[in-house]
Amino acid sequence: MSERDSGSSGRARATTQPTARASFGAFVRKPVERPVANAEKAPAAQEMCAESAQSWPDDAVEVGAIVDAYGLKGWVKVAAHADAGQGGDALLSAKRWWLENGRERKSAPRLQSKVHGDSIVAHLAGTADRDAAFALRGYRVYVRRSDFPALNADEYYWVDLLGLDVVNEAGVELGKVAGLINNGAQSVLRIEYPATGKDGQPVTDERLIPFVGVYVKTVDQAAKKIVVDWEADY
Repeated sequence: MSERDSGSSGRARATTQPTARASFGAFVRKPVERPVANAEKAPAAQEMCAESAQSWPDDAVEVGAIVDAYGLKGWVKVAAHADAGQGGDALLSAKRWWLENGRERKSAPRLQSKVHGDSIVAHLAGTADRDAAFALRGYRVYVRRSDFPALNADEYYWVDLLGLDVVNEAGVELGKVAGLINNGAQSVLRIEYPATGKDGQPVTDERLIPFVGVYVKTVDQAAKKIVVDWEADY
């Protein structure tokens, strides 16, 4: 066995021992090269369109934000929450992007996208020139979870781990996954659990458990449970 944590997705691998990996956002770097992804040109009718809360997909996951225009032909520059190859490649493969800025929502077919330095640049339907692309600056970019690339059996997107119950091998409940942290060496589960404060009032406390094979024994997404080799008093 083996998203910046703001509800974004990420990829984590439980390894037999911690190994150093560079990372971007909420994803552990996996040493693999990804080719530039070019979607087929969308039909003319499939241009950028307005969306509402009702038409917004239930499985939309924030994966980046448009920070600038790129070039003169309508391309945008995206600061991705994860590097391509660690889950940010959803920006390279999803056929449609969902955009949100405040209360305004829209979506557009992705015509082309590619890695450019530490960001991703893309051409969306409906942005024919630099001015149109610049007008999208500040929009957060979402991709449907169903459009995320498939993972290996020992890899998990962070968004799929959030909310899972964590118990140890003795069956003691340790809390729920509230977030993940990348410390440069491995992913770390941030687990919240109810506790009592010094004033006797209920508070929320947290545990940090490295997401490595020596501690994480099983991840059962269907049962929404993670079993760890970890004591409650650690």
